[in-house]
Amino acid sequence: MGLSLHAIEQGGDVGGTWYWNRYPGARCDVMSIDYSYSFSNEIMQEWTWSEVFATQPEILAYANWVADRLDLRRSYSFDTCATVIAYDDEREIWSVGTDTGTVYEVKYLVMATGPLSMPKALDTPGSERFGGLLLQAQTWPHEPVDFAGKRVGLIGTGSSGIQIAPVVAAQCGHLTVFQRTPSFTLPARNQPLDPEFIAQIKAHYPHLREMAKNTFTGGIRPVSTRPFFSIPAEERRKLMDQAWEEGALRFLGLFSDLLFDAEANECVAEYVRGKIAEIVEDPATAELLTPRGYPIFARRPCLDTNYYETFNRPNVALSDCIGDPIEEITPDGIRTRTRHIELDIIIAANGYDALTGAMLAINVTGRNGARLSEHWRNGPRSHLGLMMPGFPNLFMVAGANGPSALANFILLNEQNVDWIVRCIEHLRGRGLSAMEPTPESEDRWMAQVQALAEPSLYPRANTWYTGSNIEGKPRGIPLLSRRAPPLPGGMRSRDRGFPRLRVRELNPIAAACRFKHGACLV
Repeated sequence: MGLSLHAIEQGGDVGGTWYWNRYPGARCDVMSIDYSYSFSNEIMQEWTWSEVFATQPEILAYANWVADRLDLRRSYSFDTCATVIAYDDEREIWSVGTDTGTVYEVKYLVMATGPLSMPKALDTPGSERFGGLLLQAQTWPHEPVDFAGKRVGLIGTGSSGIQIAPVVAAQCGHLTVFQRTPSFTLPARNQPLDPEFIAQIKAHYPHLREMAKNTFTGGIRPVSTRPFFSIPAEERRKLMDQAWEEGALRFLGLFSDLLFDAEANECVAEYVRGKIAEIVEDPATAELLTPRGYPIFARRPCLDTNYYETFNRPNVALSDCIGDPIEEITPDGIRTRTRHIELDIIIAANGYDALTGAMLAINVTGRNGARLSEHWRNGPRSHLGLMMPGFPNLFMVAGANGPSALANFILLNEQNVDWIVRCIEHLRGRGLSAMEPTPESEDRWMAQVQALAEPSLYPRANTWYTGSNIEGKPRGIPLLSRRAPPLPGGMRSRDRGFPRLRVRELNPIAAACRFKHGACLV
């Protein structure tokens, strides 16, 4: 576009979440062929993925390769964190203060802070007194950790904990998994990618990526249009057996109404519960691992490699934090209500302050002194998950009220960036200085998000999707709220139009935004 650009990044290099999340077993749960850039056919052709679901080292290597291939590092300041961001109404520019003391003044500000980038603090009393090694999954050390012969405690059984447990169990002396809410997890059945299949994908990559942009999730895995109860019971069972054996997220696309029909959802959930009972040898442990009380897929669907099988190992124990909650971390372990467990290493896999945490960690002030913290006091609000009234020329990539973590993040990022580019081109091409949504357009968008959320099963689970994992945080996607992250309708409902709601195409931009004339500075 001929504009000067500079990016600041808290990490020491590129990679985002894959720079930080180096824990054992870290792996993407989106297929590698989808979880990669589509804006350059040369990049698609030159890079070859090794597995169906890539590991963290391979994804980080890919990010570094792309940065080298396109000479992107010259536009970055690493090890730099924004602390104060303020809009100058008179000059119509943003001032970005950093922890290095450098202040940047910019015309257009893009917040690519990510929905899962602010680790949730370990708030268990006594953590500062622990005499062993205390690790957090989301900020894992760059050097290897030796688990041989060690007594390890793992707090958390979300996606990260489910990936960590099998790997650490195979290396350590003993592993105790502290579980509060059991998660539904499905076998990934990961495998190396066949060279013939890779050649086939590369031959049709541009077409496949264009198709992916028109799907619910931004991926090319099969998604059915058949409702659960439109198929005879015996045939449904065969389909579920096949999906279980094939692995990955085939269950999510197996029937069209699993996130809307509670009875259909419960049938699939009961099928998975039966699989847990088949795999885990101890009935009491199997029951503790069995999720109940919330719909399957309403919490983040996890993929695993031998997670349930791990609890058949003699060196693995499950500690139920509902019946026997953790009371404190001691100098040499963890004390629950009924016992003390001695540990050498504690791993906290307790998740993130998701969707809003990274932006709210910065003191952001917009037009006429509008404060982001006040605008989001009762939960995040925006227009399209991309802009907010009162914050001119401030754009969000994968904002809280868009599809964010419910879609293929790489392709979603590209979709968002393309939209932002069109906005800036619109401004510059017409001699306009600034743009922001009207409050009315934000209200209309939030009503559409709510209309999609209300009939779904997402609100029936306590999860980081709704903000309920953070004490005191406003709950999103509640049945009666107008402040709901994220957009349950997927990518198509925003960018291509959602027939039920008659969502309009995003262009022309001016339909929902106010513009100001003035100089265009970068």
